[in-house]
Amino acid sequence: MFAVSPWVEPKATACLVLADGLVLMGEGAGAQGTAVGELCFNTSVTGYQEILTDPSYAGQIVTFTFPHIGNVGANEDDVETVAVEASLAARGCVLRAPITAPQNWRSRETFGAWLAARGIVAITGVDTRAITARIRDGGMVNCALAHNPNGDFDIEALREMARTAPDMAGAELATTVSGREARGWTRGAWGWDAGTYGDASGTGPRIVALDYGIKGNILNLLSERGANVTVMPASSTLEEVMAARPEGIFLSNGPGDPGATGEVVGETLRGLLGKGIPTFGICLGHQLIGNAIGASTKKMKQGHHGANHPVLDIEKGRVSIVSMNHGFTVDAGTLPENAKETHRSLFDGTNCGLALTDRPAFSVQYHPEASPGPQDSYDLFDRFLDMVREHAAANA
Repeated sequence: MFAVSPWVEPKATACLVLADGLVLMGEGAGAQGTAVGELCFNTSVTGYQEILTDPSYAGQIVTFTFPHIGNVGANEDDVETVAVEASLAARGCVLRAPITAPQNWRSRETFGAWLAARGIVAITGVDTRAITARIRDGGMVNCALAHNPNGDFDIEALREMARTAPDMAGAELATTVSGREARGWTRGAWGWDAGTYGDASGTGPRIVALDYGIKGNILNLLSERGANVTVMPASSTLEEVMAARPEGIFLSNGPGDPGATGEVVGETLRGLLGKGIPTFGICLGHQLIGNAIGASTKKMKQGHHGANHPVLDIEKGRVSIVSMNHGFTVDAGTLPENAKETHRSLFDGTNCGLALTDRPAFSVQYHPEASPGPQDSYDLFDRFLDMVREHAAANA
């Protein structure tokens, strides 16, 4: 006779507590400790490293709707944060399935080890569909995510941390994730044959990229096209930007409430727009242009986070599938007479682009640089640099 041992349910080593009261137990991964932030969901099926290192996710915890995250491992080439501090992006992540061993030739370490090294707390084994439905129906909610190998959790303390966490509305985060010093950028686009990034020391138009939490691939694509790129801090003054003699201005993506950030950087942006320098904005940069010209921005219920969003180019009648990551939107109904709506989301009709009619400036809400996502909109970088060259020739 063989003795049969009774099955014992494994002890939970992670706990996710939402401000609305929901408590989920699971298995911990990544860094140990507690992360507090706004809980959102991302519908991408790949590119988890790029997502978690996108500074636009600062102050947030990401639920991945795709169940298998981590099975291609991790490497340093897919990191989008360009600031030195590794913590200037997502604070945590929520996963359905346990992290598996990597199966990819580019992997250098397991996803779990990579999360731990970057201080990102994770929970696995929870119902991410239920979380997504909850956010879809009730909106994004603050949460506390704890990972403790001993399985000891103070639920009430975690619930209080979630309830008292700062709201994203009114949060000025862009200047906290921005680089602190001006610097050049000479890395080009990824080359599959070489297996690395190219060297693209641009000698073309001088572009000042204002860093509100900029992603590395944006800078790569500008440099790859010959631009001479200088990245400058979000807090740069008009005088400091003009001292770099820019022929074009790029306004980057970033986290937080554009209304709050606009109070800090708005004077510089209005000054730059007033000088008629060709300007291109992405995501937060798009929202900041909107605020600078007098339009209003507003918080969205669930935001847009994923790589499968259909966007209509209103003038061309063309639909592109794009990457998005934002929780605020420009209210198209408040655009002034010298601005026109150029793009619109086919999911919910929200504004996804604008252009000024009296000066060379345009912007989009989505991420044409992808990383991760489709490359349908790479041509916007060409459009921007063509605008810069044409303006320079006309004013030579």
